[in-house]
Amino acid sequence: MAAVASSGPKVTDCVTKVALSVSCENLLDMDTFSKSDPLCVLLMNSSGPHWCEIGRTEKIQNCLNPKFSKPFVIDYYFEMVQKLRFEVYDIDSENQSLQEADFLGELECTLGQVVSSKKLTKPLVMKDKSPAGKGTITICAEERTDNRVVEFEVSGRKLDKKDFFGKSDPFLEFYKQAETGWQLAHRTEVVKNNLNPMWRPFRIPLQSLCGGDVEKSIKIDCYDYNNSGSHDFIGSFATTLAQIQQASQTYAAEFECINSKKKQKKKGYKNSGVIIVKQCKIVKDYTFLDYIMGGCQINFTIAIDFTGSNGDPRTPQSLHYINPGGYNEYLAAIWAVGNVIQDYDSDKRFPAFGFGAKIPPSWQVCHEFPINFNPSDPFCAGIEGVVQAYRQCLPQVTLYGPTNFSPIINHVAHFGKQAMQQETAMQYYVLLIITDGVITDMDETRSAIVNASRLPMSIIIVGVGGADFSAMEFLDGDDGILRSAAGEAAMRDIVQFVPFRQFQNGPQEMLAQSVLAEVPGQVVSFFNTSRLKPPQSDAPLPDLSASTHPHPPTLLQ
Repeated sequence: MAAVASSGPKVTDCVTKVALSVSCENLLDMDTFSKSDPLCVLLMNSSGPHWCEIGRTEKIQNCLNPKFSKPFVIDYYFEMVQKLRFEVYDIDSENQSLQEADFLGELECTLGQVVSSKKLTKPLVMKDKSPAGKGTITICAEERTDNRVVEFEVSGRKLDKKDFFGKSDPFLEFYKQAETGWQLAHRTEVVKNNLNPMWRPFRIPLQSLCGGDVEKSIKIDCYDYNNSGSHDFIGSFATTLAQIQQASQTYAAEFECINSKKKQKKKGYKNSGVIIVKQCKIVKDYTFLDYIMGGCQINFTIAIDFTGSNGDPRTPQSLHYINPGGYNEYLAAIWAVGNVIQDYDSDKRFPAFGFGAKIPPSWQVCHEFPINFNPSDPFCAGIEGVVQAYRQCLPQVTLYGPTNFSPIINHVAHFGKQAMQQETAMQYYVLLIITDGVITDMDETRSAIVNASRLPMSIIIVGVGGADFSAMEFLDGDDGILRSAAGEAAMRDIVQFVPFRQFQNGPQEMLAQSVLAEVPGQVVSFFNTSRLKPPQSDAPLPDLSASTHPHPPTLLQ
């Protein structure tokens, strides 16, 4: 199983995995009536001029000195110069794209520099290399040799009331004891207006929490969330993982949340509430390679946009026009993504569908027709078979409309539901949608994606041509949680959108790397959440929620 690019490293060449934790100080304040809402993006460049996004931290509201709890976990190669670029943005709205966000500064360095210094602090600069005010960024590196995680179920009882017109909006921060002081390992979500909160189950890598030493001190702080970014401290306590596990064996481990300032001022002070650890369990965290090498199949389905906005395929202006060299953007996307994904499907047979065209013999508009016109067997033999079927289909259909995504998403989701009957991680489905235009059935598509987020399924959208693809960016949940029109939230981010024009002049491998970068993490997230282990594995079974920070391995980079 080699990497995508022929010049790239083999999987076995990886020295180790490295977790990079990021914090910033003195960021530029870009908001008029509040502070900046920073988010950090990590890009990597191992060769050539192209930078590939590795991941993003969470957004922190109204904060010029953020400590991001979500680390970047990447493969470290001793023999390679791995260039890194940390970009910090002010994200004002939930679905704002990076192109629309205010840029707060960046740092370029190499992974070798970070690893060798363990803790690297540098000034941030703007795109023209001028100082980004007094802003600095600090990156802490930690080797990840331990793939165990700690699964938590935590609640609170009788926490202090901090809000004048309400109760409190509590969240927890878990800290690891490091040589440089307390280091943030995890931040829970905020539970609104509740003095007896129950946080969603979560996982923290054992190494991030205590360096693999269950006797090492950890600290848990409880805060009341404020939109201003100045969160009210409720209380804190220190313990060890061993103490939590021992206490939770009987029923639940309970810890008094102590506010030291309040304790000094108030006679008879007992506590500011109680934090209850209902479950604390150490389990193996399966990786993408564990699943693939354990027998999990990646099933690849292709959906092609045959709507009229593509233009008449017989004219050179059409996006479906195949030039004398046998090329158009649809074919380029099929080849680029398909050549990578086919290595993970044992029979190399791929169903390929079209949508938005009138098809023979009834000439009714159809939004999920097999491009080989064989409904009982829509499979094509390899990517070559998909290309051949597309070429033969094109002159036989009438391009029409509208541009509806939900039928094909629901079609693939049907098979995802069937796969849920398996007791192990046998099947995972990847749907590639290649389209030129604006989605017509946006509400139905959002609902279809939210439903599919609960299934072993990922959706890749490649936008061809020069249309406005802002709606596609909205479906890609990188900048916020996608919700259906009824307000139901997606369980996880399963959509990756990439405009083809960004890679038009570069090697096709770069397109494949970009659109497939999130798939491994999505596979791991789903199967760990669903308590499904690899088909061939004797390791302990994870039985709670997905890994907090899944990241793609080198295999698809």
